[in-house]
Amino acid sequence: MEFTANKDDPKIHSHIGRKPLYKNSVPFWLDFHSHSPAITHSSMDLPIIDLSPYLSGEIDPSLCAELSRNLRETGALLVKDPRCTVQDNDRFIDMMERYFSQSHEFKLLHERPHLHYQVGVTPERVEVPRSLVDEEMQEKLKAMPKENQPHTPVGPDLKWRYFWRIGPRPLVTRFQELNAEPVIPEGFPEWKETMDSWGYKMIAAIEVVAEMAAIGFGLPKDAFTSLMKLGPHLLAPTGSDLQKYGQEGTIFAGYHYDLNFLTIHGRSRFPGLNIWLRNGQKVEVKVPIGCLLIQAGKQIEWLTGGDCIAGMHEVVATKRTIDAINLAQEQNRSLWRVSSTLFAHIASDSILKPLGHFAKSPLASKYPAICAGEYVEQELAVINLKGQK
Repeated sequence: MEFTANKDDPKIHSHIGRKPLYKNSVPFWLDFHSHSPAITHSSMDLPIIDLSPYLSGEIDPSLCAELSRNLRETGALLVKDPRCTVQDNDRFIDMMERYFSQSHEFKLLHERPHLHYQVGVTPERVEVPRSLVDEEMQEKLKAMPKENQPHTPVGPDLKWRYFWRIGPRPLVTRFQELNAEPVIPEGFPEWKETMDSWGYKMIAAIEVVAEMAAIGFGLPKDAFTSLMKLGPHLLAPTGSDLQKYGQEGTIFAGYHYDLNFLTIHGRSRFPGLNIWLRNGQKVEVKVPIGCLLIQAGKQIEWLTGGDCIAGMHEVVATKRTIDAINLAQEQNRSLWRVSSTLFAHIASDSILKPLGHFAKSPLASKYPAICAGEYVEQELAVINLKGQK
């Protein structure tokens, strides 16, 4: 999906402050007011927002408004954080490739199903995509234009996942299993330092985005971050075996939304992630080198009373994935597709409800107050990570 803007086109003058994009010579406008030098554009047509000015103490209300507007309109952001380097991401992926390439039996030593798989490894064919079990969602998918429809899952996801908690947990909580001790595999002496280093850098980027989003939404700066303290944040890399499942159209993670607050991804070595913008358009993700992708989860949807909607996405083997597989084989590289992913959560014992002026929005009644941990447990039961009581 490649769009170009022609600044000399006379039509631009009827959309002052709005950037025209052209598809098949037809102009259209996204409400991206890209006047700040901290904003550039990617081939995905999502603005890349540089967090450096905010980190240096420069709070630009227009940049914060741009960030929150993009979260609202697209459910996704591309950001640059100078604290999260390409080398950090590579070191993390290198280690996870080595872990996922271990034997099936070795990896099963690290699963904790009695803890809802919220620490350690989740094997392939355990997690069920929401679109497989949610009949209302299935009806919506059928009504989508063909070109925007997701791939239809026929069973549980083919991906493995490893959950590693990031940050301190509460000493007293109603949701002990969501705040369990980590699992460290034998033979990986660098495991804890590598996981913690990358995880803390990713959560730090999320906290900056959360502050800027709060300002942009007209809330106090700490409206979101105060609720994130002691949250069950999880570094959650996935591993998909492209040697075993490297056929075009294979679904590694079926169409779903994330149940948490915000999700952040580093750049993967293999393409395959598709996201859906709020307008229903399907976009193949291309994360530029040095950038991070952030997606809205269900908890931010709750806190904004539906103003910011959780982003839908899937991971499938595409033509670009197959090209990357062929190149990796030529270069004798790992054929495990590792996602560099972290789920940032609202603290389990905090209450999810529309904040500030969002409490008066027309949709607020659809988001009744609920304990965040209770909401997470309900969602986990649906996607098969927690047995129904």
